[in-house]
Amino acid sequence: MTELVVGAIEAILMVLIGLHLSIFLLYFERKGSALIQDRVGANRAAITGFGRKLGMPNLGIVNTLVADPLKLFTKEDFVPEGADHFLHGLAPFLALFPVLVTFVVIPFGDTITIAGQTFNLQAANLNAAALYLLATIGIGVYGVALGGWASNNRWALLGGIRATAQMISYEIAMGLAIVAVIMTYGTLDLQEMVRSQGGVWFGFLPRWGLFVQPLAFILLLTAGVAESKRVPFDLPEGESELILGYMVEYSGGKQAAFMFTDFAEQALTAMLLVTFFLGGWQVPWLYRDGFHLPGGHIIAVAPLLVSILGIVSFLVKVVVLCAFLGLVRWTLPRFRYDQLMRLGWKGLVPLGLANVLVTAFIVVATGGAH
Repeated sequence: MTELVVGAIEAILMVLIGLHLSIFLLYFERKGSALIQDRVGANRAAITGFGRKLGMPNLGIVNTLVADPLKLFTKEDFVPEGADHFLHGLAPFLALFPVLVTFVVIPFGDTITIAGQTFNLQAANLNAAALYLLATIGIGVYGVALGGWASNNRWALLGGIRATAQMISYEIAMGLAIVAVIMTYGTLDLQEMVRSQGGVWFGFLPRWGLFVQPLAFILLLTAGVAESKRVPFDLPEGESELILGYMVEYSGGKQAAFMFTDFAEQALTAMLLVTFFLGGWQVPWLYRDGFHLPGGHIIAVAPLLVSILGIVSFLVKVVVLCAFLGLVRWTLPRFRYDQLMRLGWKGLVPLGLANVLVTAFIVVATGGAH
């Protein structure tokens, strides 16, 4: 019973982390992009007198986190004439739900001991979590396709078709990158992959997957951005061509669900990159008994503090990667559609296949997985 309650708490916690990261990305999308492009950005709405009393500048927080969401969720829920009402309402949540349930298999810490009981800091401890990832990520395409088709709008349909082709194309490259990682570590368990990245090489270099599979890191990073349909891969919702693509006939909470899906996918991409390539919750030179610094120096750390530092390390890495993905969005121009498809099928897929073949050769030649 205790394990069930703890598992439920961890699942809720991971979903909340994903949602809060999405809110952070929403704020960074508006204020961060303004700073990059030398604009003021959101700064008008404020709690009267609050900022002046504390001597704080208005950073657009009230705009982004209170005023604009409140305005969006209170708008009329419009369904166009001739649309399929059931599928029109189902599509946004069919796109969002697979992303949320994927968060629960991401390990956000090692283990923690409370009142003599040890708990694994992973909501769903699946021994085939990597396969679960590929399955749930692939389901999200149905929500986008249905949203475009059910709207009874040619621009929405075209956006849905673009999104479906793009997501399926880049899922192949993403799958090949994950397959290479699985072959490297010899397990489908994400927690075991993170534990394999503990320790150091040459006395100072962390044993992170980035140094073992750099090409897989680039493939997953690129495919993850394409999966989240963000610039430079935002062709499915290119405003200058399709008005708003598959979301054009959505308003209110349904539109918010679609928009939230993009941010949640971006947060999920950051979590996967951290888990597979950046050591997950591992802190460089930190072991269960404390820090083992280069040169033989040891700093003792309490086991509970070691577990907390692991959680903090995971969150910091994810936030930094989320900020990096935001910088990419507001730095690179949009691809043409033919360039986007060519990059996926003639660029990333062949590289992914070559990486899998080279990884298989090295694993066999060295007598086993990393």
